[in-house]
Amino acid sequence: MSNLIKSLDKGLIVSCQAPVNSPLHNPLVIAAMAEAAVNNGAVGVRIDTPSHVRAVREKVKVPIIGLWKQVIPESDVYITPNFDHAAAISQAGAYIIAIDATRRDRPGGEKVAEIIPRIHQELNKLVMADIDTIESAQSAIAAGADLVGTTLFGYTEETKHQTPPSWELLAHIVNIADQSNTKIICEGGISSPQMARQALDSGAYAVVVGTAITGIDSLVKAYRSLFTRS
Repeated sequence: MSNLIKSLDKGLIVSCQAPVNSPLHNPLVIAAMAEAAVNNGAVGVRIDTPSHVRAVREKVKVPIIGLWKQVIPESDVYITPNFDHAAAISQAGAYIIAIDATRRDRPGGEKVAEIIPRIHQELNKLVMADIDTIESAQSAIAAGADLVGTTLFGYTEETKHQTPPSWELLAHIVNIADQSNTKIICEGGISSPQMARQALDSGAYAVVVGTAITGIDSLVKAYRSLFTRS
């Protein structure tokens, strides 16, 4: 497991995902994205849903950070909301399980401090804790998260008025994690190689880039909004 984490050191992790209503939301397409990313130097990939993880596992040998986005009515938590989702992602072939590690209530009431040890002990997989604040980062580190990512900064009630990336948050949690074995991943809002370099220079162990590389749907919409028809 330590070698797996070392393989991510100072590297680029590409998030290969697509909206569920997009033609790109297809296991074969996602697997092709992942393979192209790895062929060009990505040290890992971040993949949503068991079927996509399974397809990517057949194409690449690098670490897969797997997650399962699920919208559950009674909770705002949607990234791998409970242990059953983590188990499905593990079985599909992910080496690292990403979970929402914010302080929001989880469906079923399971706490971050409970699900992280369960993933370690019952699935024998590493955990990437997706956080939004310094407090949630501290809790995830205390619970034994192997990786902590700034993934949810700007996407929770507490942080929705802010735009990622947060260099201040990154610096704080890098400092907090300095005395632990937890590695800090910068994810969210990285839109250029220069920003990725800044994240590494700020102490991030690795950087996740998604939309800026694989987000065709979002990127085309952004470009299209600048055009007007007469």
